[in-house]
Amino acid sequence: MDLIISLTVNGLATGMLIFLLAAGLTLIFGLMSVLNFAHGGLFIWGAYTGVWSFQMTGSFIVGIIVAIITGLLLGLVTERLIIRPVYGNHIQQILITLGFMLVMQEFIKVVFGPDQKAVFPPEILQGSFLVGDIVLIKYRLFIIAVGLLIFIVSSLILKRTRVGLIVRAGVMNKEMVQSLGINIKLVFMLVFMVGAAMAALSGIMHAVYSGVIYAEMGLEFSILAFIVVVIGGMGSFSGSLFAAILVGLAQAFMAYYVPALSLAVNMLLMTVVLIFRPQGLFGKG
Repeated sequence: MDLIISLTVNGLATGMLIFLLAAGLTLIFGLMSVLNFAHGGLFIWGAYTGVWSFQMTGSFIVGIIVAIITGLLLGLVTERLIIRPVYGNHIQQILITLGFMLVMQEFIKVVFGPDQKAVFPPEILQGSFLVGDIVLIKYRLFIIAVGLLIFIVSSLILKRTRVGLIVRAGVMNKEMVQSLGINIKLVFMLVFMVGAAMAALSGIMHAVYSGVIYAEMGLEFSILAFIVVVIGGMGSFSGSLFAAILVGLAQAFMAYYVPALSLAVNMLLMTVVLIFRPQGLFGKG
């Protein structure tokens, strides 16, 4: 039983990390219909700038703030220069954002160097709690708490505020919203920046979780995010949370019981969902 609880906590922590990245991705696609393959680049820049700031100042909070600011700024640049010219054309979006992803990945090596960098959690989040015979690692509990907080706050903003109402109305009929005097282009740009900030936050959180960062990890981790978006349903915020937890738990248990299938289980889950429910578990038909 202790092992099951430990594996479950590990799976939830992994799932929440994936959710933070996938949440930004599903926000951008669901609200703007933009296929952003540069999302992994935003993730890795958040990781590197956040870790650099954390190591320079000794404050993990400062590292998180710098990572989020980096995501916001890169999101602004990406939306204005890369995405805006190809709105409405998914093929061009895939090609141009994938190319920009590779540019950001290589530029990381120019700025921070090509070598892997070790990362250690802040002192306050090191160690673990012992509950009976169950060992609960502090940083993993922190990740779960942050993921749930982001989900709750984002859901409340989208469903209960005027800003959320404008965004949802703009998705359904942007011409109508524009005719009411609301700058829908500005609204969509801000949504894109928020999605990019989520990716950057996921980057620094994952950097401390894994203990090492390298330039290629953005592309590797973003694949999991796309799998989660497909399983949960394109554009479904709740679906992304459920699918991320499902993927995280499957990966944790498979890595322990059947290590040979730990990498393939996510693809298998996505394949099963696509066969029986192509729109995703929470997607609209």
